[in-house]
Amino acid sequence: MQVLRDVLEKAQRDGVGVGHFNIGDFVILRAVFASAQDLKVPVLVGVSEGERKFLGTRQIAALVKSLRDEFDFPIFLNADHTHSLASAIEAAKAGFDSIVFDLSALPFEQNIRQTKEAIEALKGINPAILVEGEIGDIGTGSEIHDAAPDLSKGLTSPEEAKQYVDATGVDILAPAVGNMHGMLASMVQGTTKKHLDIARIAQIKSATGVFMTLHGGSGTEDEDFRKAIAAGINVVHINTELRVAWRRGLERGLANHPNEVVPYKILPDAFEAIKEVATSRLKLFNSAK
Repeated sequence: MQVLRDVLEKAQRDGVGVGHFNIGDFVILRAVFASAQDLKVPVLVGVSEGERKFLGTRQIAALVKSLRDEFDFPIFLNADHTHSLASAIEAAKAGFDSIVFDLSALPFEQNIRQTKEAIEALKGINPAILVEGEIGDIGTGSEIHDAAPDLSKGLTSPEEAKQYVDATGVDILAPAVGNMHGMLASMVQGTTKKHLDIARIAQIKSATGVFMTLHGGSGTEDEDFRKAIAAGINVVHINTELRVAWRRGLERGLANHPNEVVPYKILPDAFEAIKEVATSRLKLFNSAK
């Protein structure tokens, strides 16, 4: 079985992106896994600190490992947006493949110092684990927002990115390049789209040479995804789009079965809605050249 670093290196050589989807429950995990299996492409699934608290850190690690082992399939598990070393260590000991150690809200030098310390601790637990660091401001919360924050003030510069990567030794960098966590209501409706600073992505890639992740991908223009991957993005995060599909599918299932109380008879509508979104995104990311 490949390790995550091998998968990212191959994706970079092939000019494609690896899809990353947050999984808030087993229905989402099953739907994402089914999509990746159908398309025969590797996939990353992620759980934030809140999602890990809900699902159980060791429990979700065991579920993902069981899928990888039984089907001999490249599905990998990421500890998304981890804000404390204790939480990161818990994920590393549970067998996660990567950890987003996100101290982007702290002053730059403090972010560098604590991220470097975290990498040393996490690599001591598992030398193969990939650690991702984040700089810049992409907002918070994979939710539906009333208004977009002013992201222009928090964009990552190539110079800052190089300093951060050189000082910390992170395996993966998450920059702020016009991306934003969550979606606006108009994005859910499809009337507006997010647009990325493609030139900035290329400049940061050239300056750092490391793997790069695009957080807050939901609601982004398809062509921007293609250009971002071509410019150096290796992993693309999708969360809010799946949450919207989950809710719509669940509501449809409840409406179609108003008197039903058996979960596995109601939830297939949610499964299909999530799978449709995941499949469309995986097709897009894996066709980018």
